[in-house]
Amino acid sequence: MKNRVQTTSAPQAIGPYSQAISTGQFVFLSGQIPLDPETMKLVEGDVRVQTKRVIKNMAAVLEAAGASFDSVVKTTVFLKDMADFKVFNEEYALVFDPNKTPPARSTVQVAALPLGALVEIEAVAIVSVM
Repeated sequence: MKNRVQTTSAPQAIGPYSQAISTGQFVFLSGQIPLDPETMKLVEGDVRVQTKRVIKNMAAVLEAAGASFDSVVKTTVFLKDMADFKVFNEEYALVFDPNKTPPARSTVQVAALPLGALVEIEAVAIVSVM
């Protein structure tokens, strides 16, 4: 059985997909881009600014799913330009402390992201089963 995870604290889907799906003890977050959930516009700024917004969006979806950054087991990061990797990592490390147990991760450079975003992150987390 799968359950849709939905919150108004994160951007609404811009296509035929859910913000996240929970099933069993897992929640699968769709890729989050740096959209402001109130305006549904891309935040202006460099990869640091955009990564901060993506992380806020992820936090809202994780919370709605009954999860947190501590329960994330895998992320996939899509960067428009791998030259942004260092700056991206600085922001990412504020949430996923490398001295604790950060999730597994893949990072790839892509030709383009939705709406011209510089970064997108998807995640898999563990949730408590009631």
